[in-house]
Amino acid sequence: MKQRRPTFLVILAILSTGSLSLASDALQPPDANNLTRLEDYLRYAALNNAALKASFETWKAAVEAVPQAKALPDPKFTYGYFIKEMDTKQQFELMQEFPWFGTIRARTDQAAANANAAQKRYEAKKLELFQQVKHAFYEYGYLAQAIQIANESLDLIKHFEQVARTKYAGATSSHPDVIRAQIELAILEDRLKSLKELRPAITAELNGILNRPADANLPWPQPLQYQQTSIDFAKLYALIVQNNPDLKAVDYEIEAMRKSEILAKKRSLPNIGVGVSFMDTAQATASGNPILATVSLNLPIWTESYKAGERQARAMLLGTRQEKIQLENTLGAEARQLLYEFDDTVRKIRLYRDIVIPKTKEMVLASESAYQAATIDFLSLIDAQDKLLNYELLYERAAAENAQNLAKLERLAGTSLATVDNGPPGSQELKETKTQKESANR
Repeated sequence: MKQRRPTFLVILAILSTGSLSLASDALQPPDANNLTRLEDYLRYAALNNAALKASFETWKAAVEAVPQAKALPDPKFTYGYFIKEMDTKQQFELMQEFPWFGTIRARTDQAAANANAAQKRYEAKKLELFQQVKHAFYEYGYLAQAIQIANESLDLIKHFEQVARTKYAGATSSHPDVIRAQIELAILEDRLKSLKELRPAITAELNGILNRPADANLPWPQPLQYQQTSIDFAKLYALIVQNNPDLKAVDYEIEAMRKSEILAKKRSLPNIGVGVSFMDTAQATASGNPILATVSLNLPIWTESYKAGERQARAMLLGTRQEKIQLENTLGAEARQLLYEFDDTVRKIRLYRDIVIPKTKEMVLASESAYQAATIDFLSLIDAQDKLLNYELLYERAAAENAQNLAKLERLAGTSLATVDNGPPGSQELKETKTQKESANR
């Protein structure tokens, strides 16, 4: 049965806590070469991250301190042999010492509180790990979207170049328009190359979190789905106070400090020893050799030392209470700042998705028609397309940062805060194909 205990703890650790509630298949490690969903990344990290494993072993070590705290001191066996010839040849004594009443209970409660604190530290480490995974995952997703947007913009500029060549061939456009299109193509190709070269750096970060070689292959993740979430600060702060594992760990540490203070006071009380002594005599009586029952007490006479221990335990208790107050203040301030950044990205997402990008797309189509009609110059057409590219990238950046900020807030709250948006999807199509543009022109 003891051999199964570590496995049980592993199962408990994986299924116990986290900003996400993982499915029942969490014990099945996902295919490392087919990680595309966030849930797969989280499950793989929970099973393989080295820092989380170290924190789990620390928790296990703290749990093993509880049965040690319950145990009595080892019995003492004493053997004596009389060198000088006497009636008694040798003596055997067995003694068991018992701590003062309540000492073992306080010691056990202290060890249990420390074990609970270690569990909460493990849970905090797991939440921190999940937040790191989400941050890198969303950054990877942003890179995939940015490359896709750059490729589509490149195709559109090539289309504009062809339009300029057609007009130039018909003598309705000047040769510089073609050159400007080629310059814009070169700039976009360089931008696209920079984006593609960023991929190994982001995958190395993800692989490091997943405890994999830095150069291991990771496929592109699934597109980010924007999650419509409204978060009230008062409710958020209440969740932090209720669920944050770092705060819970400090609560258990305070409980351990209380028991430490009790134990410090009991040091001034004696331990009781109960034993039995057997003497082997040369002339045993008819009832056998004499057996002696013994009771012993240690003498706690170093009162200044015991008082110093009590003062030390009390100071540590008061210090830990102040640490909890400061931690609550720090978490509240961090939550307020993150909530501002989260709300700011929500506004940006709605602005770009619902107003700026649709209007800019209309402007690109109108500018192309106007250029073909020779009512605007080619620079205006290129400027409209450049604005569309930047706005689409700003939208994807805001969506990624929104998800990253939500992950940080969930780490503080110790629970999931997201609800899927049933309105216009964040992954809605923001671009038209060249065929659609040509059809609109006609």
